[in-house]
Amino acid sequence: MGTEAFQTQMEALVKEFQSFQSRSQHSDLSDLPKHERQALVTRTIAAVHRISGTESTYAKEIDRLLIKLPHLHEHTTSIAGVAGALLADLKSGYIQSLVEIVHGALFADFLEMAQHLQDSGYKDAAAVIAGSTLEAHIRELCQKASIPLENKKADGSITAKKADLLNSELAAAGAYSKLDQKNVTAWLDLRNKAAHGKYAEYSAEQVSLLIAGIRDFVTRNPA
Repeated sequence: MGTEAFQTQMEALVKEFQSFQSRSQHSDLSDLPKHERQALVTRTIAAVHRISGTESTYAKEIDRLLIKLPHLHEHTTSIAGVAGALLADLKSGYIQSLVEIVHGALFADFLEMAQHLQDSGYKDAAAVIAGSTLEAHIRELCQKASIPLENKKADGSITAKKADLLNSELAAAGAYSKLDQKNVTAWLDLRNKAAHGKYAEYSAEQVSLLIAGIRDFVTRNPA
């Protein structure tokens, strides 16, 4: 999920807060039903945690408020302020780095799994996991570069683009170099051989190079 979806979520919540303000005669919204305020605050806290993580400045500010006064409905306007700050930073592009860090950590975990399998003598499983991680990263890069992941045919049917096509489109869009494109093509080919049981067509040494190459590629081209 990219920052556009996160921004849409926060905009909807901020708009709902504004609706509450228009209905209320008090700055703290205390004349509105408690269950409505509590529901909105709960959804907003969940969105802040989902988007920024539980250790972010936004989340810690919410924690500080709740320690001071544990009843959620008493924090409607304060939580609205946190939501507004997060939305402003999303619009300014400041949260992109967080999204990239989350993706990078996730892909690193899968590559560590692939390396463990490789070290344990399971080259074929390692190749499949590493190659699948690469394809997932390519799709994330496409979302970052606003490259559609699907093709719409003349009859209205929709099909998912294959990784090779996405690789070509990313290189054409300047997301990464032609050399990276060639490497990705080779890595995807090895993954396909592993996935289709052509185990004799590549070696354990090639799988080790595959994992190392993908790890370097993901690090240099964050999504």
